[in-house]
Amino acid sequence: MNGSSRNDSVCGLIFGKVMIWMEKEQFTPLNWSELACDTLMKKYRAEELPPAGHFHYHQGVFLLGMQRCWEQNHKEKYFHYSKAWIDSLIKPDGTISNFNPGQLDDIQPGILLYRLFDQTGERRYQKALHTLISIYKAFPRNSLGGLWHKRQLPNQMWLDGLFMGGPLAAEYAAKFNCPELFDMVVLQAELMAEHCQDPRTGLLRHGWDESRKAEWADPKTGCAPECWGRAVGWYVAAVMDILDYLPKNHQGYYKLTKIFKKLIRAILRYQDESDGRWYQVVDKGNLPGNWLENSCSCLFVYAISKAVRKGLLDKSFLENARKGYKGVLRSLNFDENGGVKIGNVCIGTGIGDYDYYIRRPTSVNDLHGVGTFLMMCDEMNRIEKG
Repeated sequence: MNGSSRNDSVCGLIFGKVMIWMEKEQFTPLNWSELACDTLMKKYRAEELPPAGHFHYHQGVFLLGMQRCWEQNHKEKYFHYSKAWIDSLIKPDGTISNFNPGQLDDIQPGILLYRLFDQTGERRYQKALHTLISIYKAFPRNSLGGLWHKRQLPNQMWLDGLFMGGPLAAEYAAKFNCPELFDMVVLQAELMAEHCQDPRTGLLRHGWDESRKAEWADPKTGCAPECWGRAVGWYVAAVMDILDYLPKNHQGYYKLTKIFKKLIRAILRYQDESDGRWYQVVDKGNLPGNWLENSCSCLFVYAISKAVRKGLLDKSFLENARKGYKGVLRSLNFDENGGVKIGNVCIGTGIGDYDYYIRRPTSVNDLHGVGTFLMMCDEMNRIEKG
């Protein structure tokens, strides 16, 4: 290829990217949701979503976002795709294939079953829900009633766990008249808020070990050393979804709203002023190696915008939500077919120190990255529609 041809090729590539952005600039948040869904649907058949053949929260978060997209645009392809994944793992008798009942991560996809049962009336979805809630109720707990994150991690509570089981249990409590589940879910949120609290920042640390035996646990408090972005994001998103079903006259409603508002104010103190997003380790954006992470930013925008829509936060908070939303959009790239590429997403992560978090690899279009993006776009679209 001579120099002129090479320059033409480069110019064509740049022009193509500019044209894509000009087209996408007019997108509504719902348009972005549809593009993200379509991008992954072209890449994977429903049953091939990774980790393929495993009933797991990666697929659950992504398909939750897809279901919410369907609720707004009523395009049946999104409902049927979600149903196809569920049907590949839930047998006609309601038995769930290939899931681990010893970790909360594998309970989360149960949230998809409510919409499927509402739309189809198929009893297998209801039976699978009963199974998952039975597991949730009997899950190992510490001495205060806090659920372990995994059976092989005794006495460890992780912020992630509130999202994995809390909304599922709260909706079940409302639909199947199990008020004791409301009490159980509220307790989980309260214990995390109390024992994961970082007194310096007002944020929540990633986890808490009542026994203080985990290698990451502070020997005095049992607390994790850092405030990891996505874990804090899971927590605030979970609280907002729990409040969809928790009765306002329940003693925990006021407690959760108070915890939520205080935590959101702390989160906003660490929003990057110029970019609009948040850092992998939320409160240490000034330290070497830290980086702006998209999944936590999407979850923070989701929680803030939903709280405004529900009247729990003043409309002035929308300025922060829109700033975060635009920051995520500016970070996006596109493939050769115009599909969206959502990068700067931390892969699945345990609990560690600062160096551990900042050295975690990032991914493009992994399912919890796209799922949190869909959740953000869903709420932003509801806000923009008024």
